[in-house]
Formats: sequence, C-alpha cells, structure tokens
Amino acid sequence: MQPEIIVDYQNVVGEGPLWHSKEKKLYWVDIMTGRIFRYDPVTGEHSQFFQGPIVGGFTIQKNGSLLLFMEGPSVAELRNGKLSYLIKDLPGSSDFRFNDVIADPAGRVFCGTMPIDSSKAMNDGVIGKLYRLDTDGSIQVVVDRVSLSNGLGFTPDRTQMYYTDSLAYKIHIYDYDEGTGNISNKRTFKDVPESGGVPDGMTVDSQGYVWSASAGGSELNRYTPEGDDDIVVNFPTAKIISSVAFGGTSMDEIFVTTIGGDSKEENGKDSGALFRLKAGIKGVPDFCSNIDFG
Repeated sequence: MQPEIIVDYQNVVGEGPLWHSKEKKLYWVDIMTGRIFRYDPVTGEHSQFFQGPIVGGFTIQKNGSLLLFMEGPSVAELRNGKLSYLIKDLPGSSDFRFNDVIADPAGRVFCGTMPIDSSKAMNDGVIGKLYRLDTDGSIQVVVDRVSLSNGLGFTPDRTQMYYTDSLAYKIHIYDYDEGTGNISNKRTFKDVPESGGVPDGMTVDSQGYVWSASAGGSELNRYTPEGDDDIVVNFPTAKIISSVAFGGTSMDEIFVTTIGGDSKEENGKDSGALFRLKAGIKGVPDFCSNIDFG
C-alpha cells in the first residue's frame, strides 16, 4: 500500500481532513496558519480558499457551510467567505484552542480542547477537556482532565464512540446514546506503544476497523474492532502523520494529512503534504453538524 502525494502546501500543522459529500470535495486545514484547503479528486483541482484565525477542526453543516472550531476557544460558521460567531470564547480557557472535532448522528458536535502552545500540554501538564456542542447552540463539558484531546469516531452501529487522549497514548471507547448524546462506561480500546509515536487523528471504516495516525511515528495504523493490530502504512518521507479520512466518489480513497512543512529537514521532505491511499477499503460519510445559530 503506497501513499501518493496529492499536493504539498507545506502545512505547518496539516489536520482535520473531511469529505464534503454535497460538493464531492475533500477539505482540510493548516491549524496554526488558519488556512483551509479543498481538493476535487475528479478534476485534480485544489486550492486554498480561506485564511483566518487558528482553526483546530471543523464540521460540515447540513446546509453545506463549514462550522469552524478555533482559538478562543470559539465557534463560527463560515459561509460565503464570512464568519458568523456562535461562541466567542469559553470562560477560563483563553490559552486554549479547539482541536479535533466530530459531528454525531443527531447533528451535535464533540469538540476537544488543548493549549494553543502545545508544549504546555507536554511539559506542564495543562489539562484539556472534551465538550459537546448541542444543536441548540449550548455547550457542556463531557470529559474533564484530558492530556491532549484528539481523534474521535463512532462504531458502525452508533452505540459506541472512540476518543483519543494523545499524551496518555490511549484510544478510549465509550458507550454512546444517540438520543441524548451522553457518553458513559469509559474503557481502553487501545494502548499505543510510546515507541510508535503519539496517536493523533482517526476514523472508522465501513467494516468497523479503526484507522489512527501516528504523530512522530511515520505510520498510519489500522486496528480491528477488538483493538488488535491489523495494517501499518509507512510514510518514509513524512514523520508526523496527523489525521486520516475516507472520501472520493465511492468512499474508497484514504486521505492523510501531515505536520512539519516548516521544518522539512527535521521531519522529512514531504512533511506538510496531503497524501492519498487506495487500499480497496471503503469508509462511510461523516455525519453533518446541525447547530442552530438562531
């Protein structure tokens, strides 16, 4: 399984790939530069179409716009090139930003936080949180004391949710109630060996297998639904693999973002590029958020 480079925008922190089912395009961000990009796999065209504040993650709203989770931490809808804010900041969290996020089947969004200066999470033990943004625009903490909030995903039957705590080197799994959005019964799905890099962004394929990016390990890992190792994809020219998403017209293309476009000598000549894999494995479309802005 050989990764191919789609485009190299030299992303400093390339992250959050997400397939836009209505537009049939892939979107992704460069977190620290606030740039958002899109790629059309049919035509091969790609572009940067927005630059603004730090963007930690985003979802696709049911109306087709992008819901951005940013520094502040703040939440805003990007529509026709303009930002409309729902949340300007969260009290007591001015040094934090949102990181990975995911919409659930009901249109809510689970959104994690981390320090804007990531070294504080690594060196000072600054603790992030996982929030749930409900469809009425209200937000609440659902997981407290997270080392570094990262990748999320749902099992195919929608009864369980995966959640990555990067600096704990764990992917957790919770029971998930689609009707209420509540999560419970936390347990460990995967203990990730520290020698293999930090577990980062993730997705779940149509067979229920978990794909997890290895930041610092030059790998993309596929785990069975029981948490056993299954497939390892190596990226010899990019050290920090940040996230993964399925897309394409048949949902059988795997898109992978990377970090380090500003330090290629240290992290590999293709660091910061967007990669694609064709493995004969299908994903499922991500859920759309449905947050009411009033």
